[in-house]
Amino acid sequence: MPETATTAHVHSRRPSVRGTAEQVFAVARARWYFRRATERGARVRVWGRPRIVNEGRMVIAPRVRIRSIVATTELVAHTGAILEIGESSFVNFGTSIAATEHISIGRDCHIGPHCLLMDNAYHRLEPDRRNETPPSEPIHIGDNVWIGAKVVILPGARIGEGSVIGAGSVVSGEVPPRSLAAGIPCRVIRQL
Repeated sequence: MPETATTAHVHSRRPSVRGTAEQVFAVARARWYFRRATERGARVRVWGRPRIVNEGRMVIAPRVRIRSIVATTELVAHTGAILEIGESSFVNFGTSIAATEHISIGRDCHIGPHCLLMDNAYHRLEPDRRNETPPSEPIHIGDNVWIGAKVVILPGARIGEGSVIGAGSVVSGEVPPRSLAAGIPCRVIRQL
């Protein structure tokens, strides 16, 4: 019997054996790499070999996806720090997220490749105090935020729910909810 457009569409939605195996291995890798996380939700998936360091509190919600294939993705919660990644969020390759106090990423966020999120600058600006560590300032990213490639999010940044940050931007302040923001320094271009 020839395949009709309707039956072809139904068949194309079935997962392939290879695709199913990749998902199973991605879940198994997540269990291994996040074995020292404080909390790891169901169906977290990892592709590649990320660097995961938890010396504080690391909370990875259900269905989080981490891609570390082209370049190593790093997630670090330093001593006493909190790193939270919300449900169904995605972190792409080469991204480094380092919490010395608190970094919170909401639900359904997409973080592009080679991004840097750090809640501490790790050294002071003054030449005679460069070996001193300044105080940390928490980073908060709301739900459903899209962060483009090579974005740098500095200590104290707050990105509102539903916002988009353009590629190559440097975020140091507050981005209101449902905003398109870009640039160095990052500025709101328009409301979404």
